[in-house]
Amino acid sequence: METKYLFVTGGVVSSLGKGIISSSLACLLKARGYRVTIQKFDPYINIDPGTLNPYEHGECYVTVDGHEADLDLGHYERFTNVRTTRANNVTTGRIYRSVIDKERRGDYLGKTVQIIPHITDEIKRNVMALGKTGDFDFVITEIGGVVGDIESLPFLEAVRQLRWELEADCLCIHLTYVPYISAAKELKTKPTQHSVKQLQQLGIQPDVLILRTEHEVPPSMRRKIAQFCNVAPDAVVQSRDASSIYKVPILMHEQHLDEIVLRKVGVTPAGEPDLGPWRGFLSKMDSAAGKVTIGLVGKYVELQDAYKSINEALFHAATYLDHRLELRYIHSEKVNSGNVGDMLDGLDGVVIAPGFGQRGIEGKFVALEWCRTNDIPTFGICLGMQCMVIEFARNVLGLREADSTEMNHNTPDNVIDLMEEQKSVHNMGGTMRLGAYACRLAPGSRAAEAYGATEVEERHRHRFEFNNDYRARFEEAGMKCVGENPDTRLVEVVEIPSLRWFIGTQYHPEYSSTVLSPSPLFMDFVKNAINYKHEKEQQHD
Repeated sequence: METKYLFVTGGVVSSLGKGIISSSLACLLKARGYRVTIQKFDPYINIDPGTLNPYEHGECYVTVDGHEADLDLGHYERFTNVRTTRANNVTTGRIYRSVIDKERRGDYLGKTVQIIPHITDEIKRNVMALGKTGDFDFVITEIGGVVGDIESLPFLEAVRQLRWELEADCLCIHLTYVPYISAAKELKTKPTQHSVKQLQQLGIQPDVLILRTEHEVPPSMRRKIAQFCNVAPDAVVQSRDASSIYKVPILMHEQHLDEIVLRKVGVTPAGEPDLGPWRGFLSKMDSAAGKVTIGLVGKYVELQDAYKSINEALFHAATYLDHRLELRYIHSEKVNSGNVGDMLDGLDGVVIAPGFGQRGIEGKFVALEWCRTNDIPTFGICLGMQCMVIEFARNVLGLREADSTEMNHNTPDNVIDLMEEQKSVHNMGGTMRLGAYACRLAPGSRAAEAYGATEVEERHRHRFEFNNDYRARFEEAGMKCVGENPDTRLVEVVEIPSLRWFIGTQYHPEYSSTVLSPSPLFMDFVKNAINYKHEKEQQHD
C-alpha cells in the first residue's frame, strides 16, 4: 500500500504526552503487522539537543547512526523495538541550515529565500524522506510544542500543505487538554475548543481528537466536543492518567484508536493486533511480588528526565525479573565521606550516572569508594565508568592526584584523557564519539556472560577515554579491562571480578533497552542486586 502519513499535534499546554501517544499508536500499528516509524520535529533553533543543558531539555538521546536527538526518540524505540536514525528527529535549526546551505550554493538561482515556499518545502522534504524509502507503511510525525507557538508555525504550515497534497494518505491527530476545576468540580472543554479553533485558523482540520485528562470525560461531553470541533463523535478519544506509560497502548486500543486511524486513511482493519508479548510485560509489571531498590547517583537528579533511558532500562529489567523497581535519586553534590553511609544505606545496587563537567564529581568518587569497599553491586555508565577508574587509581593504585583531563588539565596521572581524534575539535555540537560501535568482550568476563556473547554493539556519547598507558597497572591491581573496540583498542568495559558486580561501561547500554528487548547488562545488574538483597535478608534472619 501507499505510505500513510500521520501527524500528531498538541494544544493548550506542553508535556501532555504527544510522544507517548505517537509511540502507542506506532506500537498498535506494528502489532497489526504494519511497518511503522516515527519522527519528531522540534521547533527550537538549536541544530540538535546535544549542546542543551539537561535542565533545559532533559536527556539527550543518541541514535545508532550517531545523531543526538530528542528524548522522545527513546520512547519511540522502547515502544516499537525499531531503531531510529538522524532522519527521525529534525529541528528548526537543521531546516534553516539546510536552506541556507542551498542558498549559498546557488540552488535557488537568485530567488528571494522565504518561509514559504523554501522553509516549508524543506520541512515537507524531511517528512516525506522516510516514506520514499519504501520501508514503511506508516510514518508518524510528531510536531513539538503547541499550536499557537510562533516557532511551530512553519511546521504547521507544512502540515497544512501536505494535507492537500497527500489527500487520503494523510491524517491529523490533535492532542489537547481537558482540565478539571476542583472548586467547581467540573471538567472544562473550552481549552480544547480554543485549541482546535487555532488549528483550524491555520487551515488544519483535525481528524482525530485525543483528550488528555485526569478524570473520565463522559460520552455526552465527548459528543459536545465533537460538535464544536467538526470531528466525528467516534473519533474523540480520551487519554486518562495511567499508572504506567506502558499501559497507554492498551488503553488506546480499548478505545479503538488504531481502527479509527486505519479507516480514516482507507485501510480496513483486519483482526486484532498481536499484543501478547506487550500484555505479558504488563502482567509481570502488575504481579511483581518483590522489590529491588537501586540508587542513582548523579548531578541532575532534580530533573528525572535527564536520566530517562537509565530509569526505563532499570524498570524493564526489574519487571522481567518479577520485581518492582524503587529508584532512589541521590544528588552527587550532597555526598561526602561523612554522610555516604547514610545516603547509600539500604540500597541493593547503585548506578553512577553519566554526565559532563566538574560539578558533583567528588561525590561520585566518594560513593564509588563506599560501594567498592562494601561490595555493593555497582554500575558506572560513561562518566560513571571514568569515575570508577579515577577512584580506583587514587585509592588502590595510590595515585592520589589521578584524574581526567576534563576535570584537571594538569593532573600528573591522566588515567582518563581526551581521545586523540578529539584534540583538534573546537566546535562542541555533534562532534563527540557518537553512535553505535563494536565492542569485543573478554571470554569468561562477567560482561560477556551477561550478554551471552563476546561481540556486541552499543551506543556512545563521549570525548574522553581510558588511558591505555595505565592498563597493565589497573589489571595487576584487580580492575580488568574486559571490553575494547576491536579497531582502536579503546577500553569500553572495566570490571572488578573479585566483587559481586562492579562494572563500568564507556558506552550507554540504556539506549538499546526496550519493552520487548531489555538490555542484557541491565538485566544482569538488577539480577545481582536482587541476589544481594536476598543475601542481606538471610543475614538478618
